[in-house]
Amino acid sequence: MSKILLVEDDLEFAKLIVNFLSKNNITTEIFDDPFQALVLDLKKYDLVLLDLGLPGIDGLEICKEFRKKSKIPIIISSARASVEDKVLGLQIGADDYLPKPYHPNELHARILSLLRRTQDLNIQKAITKEFKIDEKVREVFFKDKALALTLAEYEVFKELEKNEGNIVSKEQLLYSSPAITTNDGKSLEVIISKIRKKIEKHSKKKHIITLRGRGYSFAQ
Repeated sequence: MSKILLVEDDLEFAKLIVNFLSKNNITTEIFDDPFQALVLDLKKYDLVLLDLGLPGIDGLEICKEFRKKSKIPIIISSARASVEDKVLGLQIGADDYLPKPYHPNELHARILSLLRRTQDLNIQKAITKEFKIDEKVREVFFKDKALALTLAEYEVFKELEKNEGNIVSKEQLLYSSPAITTNDGKSLEVIISKIRKKIEKHSKKKHIITLRGRGYSFAQ
């Protein structure tokens, strides 16, 4: 269940929002005091719904402070519907701007859209590359384990990894690997074979694919 922080001094309006969202599997915590909201740990929430007309401080200032310490999605919900306020709100870090009055279904749809987008980004960040290249020592690591490549093997692997998902011709690999002293395809085939064997010690997946007559392709 998603949890939303609602910063809103109109408690009657806030309770209507809370009741509607609760029916859609979203819990909402209300803060009508913006200064209390400023000291909250935003990690407890999935999204902020922020009013602008708050007592003692403009909601845009709250938005600025929230954005300084968190990347949490922020929707500004305000009766101030001028283009200037909308533009400024988005410029200082809000992800969406919803002028009041609005239908609760629209709010719900926008919340779901933002949460879905945030979830997708988090999934992408969680997917880390298995292979890492240390250019200082000219070494390749698979899940932090060194493959102990020779200089020629390192140069070939680096070119393949740089073009991940694309076809790299034999000519391109030979040109980009000065450590290969002979410019024949057989030497390259031997190097590719040795790289594969070193990878196979740590991974059962086939990472370097031979495309006959076209070259090679690398995949994580």
